[in-house]
Amino acid sequence: MKTTERRPPRRPRAGEVRLEGQPVSPGVAIGQATVAHEPAPPPVDMARRDCDPAHERTRLHDAIGRSVAQLGRLHDRLALLPEDGQVEIGSLLEVYRRMLGPSRLRRGIEARLEHGMLAEAAVMQETEALAALMLAPPGRPAPQGEDAVAARRRAGEFREIGRRLVRNLSGTPYRSFSTLPDGAILVAEQLRPADAALIDPSRIAAVVTEEGGSTGHTAILLRALGIPAVLAAHGLLAQVRRRTRLVVDGTTGHVVIRPSSRTAAAARVDVAAYARERQMLGRLRRLPARLSSGEVLTLQANLEIPAELPMVAQSGAAGIGLLRSEFLFMNTDTLPDEARQEAIYLPLIEAMAGDPVTIRVVDWGSEKNSDALSRVGIGNGGDVNPALGVRGIRLLLQHRALLETQFAAILRAAHAGPVRVLLPMVSGVGELRAARDIYARVGRRLRRRGVEIPDPLPPLGIMIETPAAALMADVLAQEAEFLAIGTNDLTMYALAADRAAADVAALYDPLHPAVLRLVRMTADAGLRQRRPVSVCGELASDPLAVPLLVGLGVRSFSMHASAVPRVKRAIRAAAMDDCRRMACRALEATDGEEVRTMLATYTHDLRHPGDG
Repeated sequence: MKTTERRPPRRPRAGEVRLEGQPVSPGVAIGQATVAHEPAPPPVDMARRDCDPAHERTRLHDAIGRSVAQLGRLHDRLALLPEDGQVEIGSLLEVYRRMLGPSRLRRGIEARLEHGMLAEAAVMQETEALAALMLAPPGRPAPQGEDAVAARRRAGEFREIGRRLVRNLSGTPYRSFSTLPDGAILVAEQLRPADAALIDPSRIAAVVTEEGGSTGHTAILLRALGIPAVLAAHGLLAQVRRRTRLVVDGTTGHVVIRPSSRTAAAARVDVAAYARERQMLGRLRRLPARLSSGEVLTLQANLEIPAELPMVAQSGAAGIGLLRSEFLFMNTDTLPDEARQEAIYLPLIEAMAGDPVTIRVVDWGSEKNSDALSRVGIGNGGDVNPALGVRGIRLLLQHRALLETQFAAILRAAHAGPVRVLLPMVSGVGELRAARDIYARVGRRLRRRGVEIPDPLPPLGIMIETPAAALMADVLAQEAEFLAIGTNDLTMYALAADRAAADVAALYDPLHPAVLRLVRMTADAGLRQRRPVSVCGELASDPLAVPLLVGLGVRSFSMHASAVPRVKRAIRAAAMDDCRRMACRALEATDGEEVRTMLATYTHDLRHPGDG
């Protein structure tokens, strides 16, 4: 696809114009705009039913072959990208590659060809049908919260691979950014993930689009590339022409068109400050997570998929605090057996070279979708409210063979290094006891077979994600060997607010004193029972909140790898006495906004000690 400059319908107004979009990748850039337009593929006759199925299958297979080759060339480019970008883009390309293989998508397209459909029409109909299935599974409630975000991403994956196939079927090329001048700011109506994968971050200063959102694959890839980026800056193309000067702030989401001399000068200061901050954060990766008063904390990384492992090593994290195993059940028609799961866990454990790995058994529920689980009747119960239905440990105890297989695979791999096993969504001691009985039984069975497994078995812990679990933490900590607080779900259940539901999203606040009291209650229970307590929800990656959590009694945190350096900086600037004073004030606050103001004031005073 060519990069072209197209005259806008009307000449932009003179003078500085400010727009606000969604910030997706931090940093500030100043440069001249280059507008990249996306030519539309030729129209497709969706109603045609007189095509030769054999001929259309041949065309489809040729398009699949070209698509696979294109993905291979994109993969070859990864060595030129920043390390974070290699991981994110590499994992996405692997998803696309699997979808082009012997997948549900491919079978569905070929079935439509048997009815005489044009290959382009079959691809478009099948990918759209699968995308709709992700967003609104039939007979089940629509996904909510984080599951809704994941469902939108999965739907986007189907649509993106469908677009690639249609372009290859019709001979429509993709955009090429190779002719963009160095230092240009790329401006587009919309940027696809495939486009983002072609960007050279050493040549493009920033990206701004008129459409898009902060949770899709394009946003994820731009963050991984380290390019300042703002999406959904509405009204952008009506104001921008070739070589229009822009200031892009990917931290705040502000875009300034034709900046004044004063605005440009201030932006140059911000550009230099951001560059210095990146250098400083790079040095922090090698330093310990120690409070200024001397206490040492533990910072670990969450892992969604194995391809993120290089990011963990690069971040300076002291192990994997939460390995989400759901990826094993995605994009597959069959359940992963014991051997396949062991083969995935083993290299992850070995790669951590003695640092601990905490594996959470699959956290599934009826609001999620997996072909492999659905085929065996798991996770499709059609709960009226999935968040309050059969999910997490409840589902696993109903389908014990699934849990036994995962326990066995983890135990087989555990000889390679320190491992912990984590149970999701535990709300009562009965669930924990039932799971522990299965865990012990699997261990005995493996030993009888002569399999080498650790003795004693790796620690078995629980997620604290419901108010019931936090209120019963003293009892649960007597039998669980460690506790991990999932602040995302704990906030949702404590405040009866789903952040994905527009009507109540403003009520969702992990800094609400009610949530903080549940965290304190759990940390106190862990201290009394001498059980480790960690926080692995999004709150753990917030540099403002972590000192407060330390004051509440938490000493271990697990977060996305990219957040580790910033959290470490906040920790090294804080003293234990200050953390405890903040905790006392926060527990007495009336709402989350009061807590947030207190934390912002504390951070400002640390950075500007002479201002008061």
